[in-house]
Amino acid sequence: MAGAEITPPVTPIAAPASLPMQVEVAFSPGPRQIDRVRVTLPAGASAAQALAASGLVARHAELARTEGLAFGIGGRLVAPEAPMQPGDRLDICRPLKVDPKEARRQRYRAQGEGGRRRVSGSRSR
Repeated sequence: MAGAEITPPVTPIAAPASLPMQVEVAFSPGPRQIDRVRVTLPAGASAAQALAASGLVARHAELARTEGLAFGIGGRLVAPEAPMQPGDRLDICRPLKVDPKEARRQRYRAQGEGGRRRVSGSRSR
């Protein structure tokens, strides 16, 4: 094609590292309760810094003790010093109070014999 102009591919421009970023910090103090906070942090801030900036520690005393807490970003476990990215959601996971297997055993025992009459292969309707 004579006279056609060839344009080079567009290369995305990375945002400068000095710009602040927004992340969300979420904590569930109990069943069906979620406390979420959006915070603005400097680029390269860690998960622990995001928790400190969120103010959640002041609202939930159990967060003051960091042993047993787990940090997650995007459904994956991360270390407290893991760097955050713009738009990340940091989930603060509290320790389990009861082992899930033991909780199931307790529920099973609590049902008694009346709750265990299920016939193999049948479905409840």
